[in-house]
Amino acid sequence: MKSLDVKVWGVRKRNTKKPSYDVRWIVGGNVFSDQFRTKGLADNFRSKLLRSMRDGEEFDTVTGLPDSMVEKAPSMTWYAFAVRYLAMKWPHAAPNTRDGINESLTAVTVALLDDRPGRPADQLLRKALRNWAFVLPGPGDRELPTEIANTLHWVAKASRPLSDLGDAAIARAVLDSLKLKLDGTAAAAETVRRKRRTLVNAMHYAVDLGEFTENPVTSIRWKKPKVVKEVDPRVVANPKQARALLTAVSYVGGYRRARGRRLVGFFASMYYGGFRPAEAVGLKEADLKLSEEGWGAALLHRTRPSVGKLWTDSGETHDDRGLKNRPVEEVRPVPIPPQLVAILREHLDVFGTATDGRLFTNERGGVVGSSTYYRAWQEARALALPPAVVDSPLAARPYDLRHSALSTWLNSGVDATEVAERAGNSVEVLLSRYAKCLDGRQEIANHRIEELLSEYE
Repeated sequence: MKSLDVKVWGVRKRNTKKPSYDVRWIVGGNVFSDQFRTKGLADNFRSKLLRSMRDGEEFDTVTGLPDSMVEKAPSMTWYAFAVRYLAMKWPHAAPNTRDGINESLTAVTVALLDDRPGRPADQLLRKALRNWAFVLPGPGDRELPTEIANTLHWVAKASRPLSDLGDAAIARAVLDSLKLKLDGTAAAAETVRRKRRTLVNAMHYAVDLGEFTENPVTSIRWKKPKVVKEVDPRVVANPKQARALLTAVSYVGGYRRARGRRLVGFFASMYYGGFRPAEAVGLKEADLKLSEEGWGAALLHRTRPSVGKLWTDSGETHDDRGLKNRPVEEVRPVPIPPQLVAILREHLDVFGTATDGRLFTNERGGVVGSSTYYRAWQEARALALPPAVVDSPLAARPYDLRHSALSTWLNSGVDATEVAERAGNSVEVLLSRYAKCLDGRQEIANHRIEELLSEYE
C-alpha cells in the first residue's frame, strides 16, 4: 500500500494496572495498533512509521508495517538445505550414487562454513558430515555420540546462508575448492566433475523450492577439468598375457587354501565374457548354459557391487541390484567362448556354489569383496609378469580384463553393435572408450603394412 494511504495517530496511554502506551495507524482503511511498556518506546515506533511515510515506502496491508520494518525470515542455511536435498535424492539413488552425493555435499558444506569460534578438528568435522549428517536415517532420527552431536550443532550455526551461492564470487570459490583434496593436492578431474554435477543438481532443486529464480552455478564461467574418457591402451593385455595372468591366479594362496583357485573363474569371466566385476560377483549357476563342448551363454540380470554398509538399504556391504543403467528385471544374454565354459565347469566341479547359487565366494563362503579379489590380482601379476611389466599399467586392475576383452573382440573384427550388446554399453561409449589396440598388435599391423609397401618396390 502506498504511504499516501497511511495515517499515523498519536501515542495514547492505556489506563491499566501496568501503564502501557498504544500507537495506532491506518493502512488502506484498516486500523492497526501496537502496545509498548514506555512512552519513549511508543514514540520511537511512531517516529519510524512517520519516517517511512516521508520516504514513500510501501506498507504491507496484512501487517500494516512498511517494508523496512517487516522482519525478514532468516535465509535457509546451506547445511539445512543440503540435509533436505539428500533426503529427497536418497530413496531413488543407487548406493554408489549415494556415496558420491554424500562426498560432494560434505565438500561444499566445508567450503561454506564461517570462521566461528569452537571449530572442530577437520577430521572430526568430515567424519560427522560423511557418517552422520548426509546419510539416512538422518541425525534428527537417531541417537548421536556426544562429540558428533556437538560437531553438527556447530556446523548448523556456522553454515552460511544458501542465498550466498547467488554471489558469483562465493560460488566460484566453492567450485575452486572442489579441485583440491584434503592434503591440498589436485583432485582427479572425474572427481571434480562429479562433485560439480551434484552441486548443480542441488541448485536445480533450490530453484524448485523457490530459493533462486535460476541456477546460480550454471551461469558461472568456470573452467571444468578435462576428463580422459578413453581407456589407456597400456592397460590392455593381449591373449597370451591374459592366459598367463589367469594361470598365475591359481597359484595365489597355495593349492590347499585355494584363495586364488576359487577366483580363476571370476577373473576369466571378465576376460572371456567381458563381465563387469559386480556382474561376475552376482553370477549364479542358474544363469549359465554350459554345453559339453563349444560355446555357452550367461544370462546376466543381477549385480553385487561392493559399496559399504552406509549406502545400502539392507545395511550389508554388497548391494543386490539389477544391471547397470538397465531396468531392474532386464536380462543381458552374453555368449561365452569354450575357454570360459571349460573354466566355469571345472569351478563348479571343484567348489560348487554358495547356498544361494552364487559361483564365486570368499574363503568363508560369503560374497567376494573388492579388496579380496584386488589383493589376489596384485599377487598374480607379480607371479605372471616380468618385473618391468609389473611396474607398468598393464592389467593393473581387475577391471582392465574387461577392457582387454572388449578390445580383443573389436580387434578380431566383430561388429561394434554386437560388441556393445554383449558388453552392455552403447556403441558410442564402446568406440570412445574401448576401441584400443591390443598390446603387441601394432607390431603385427606394422609388419603387414611393411609387406604391402615391399610389393611395390
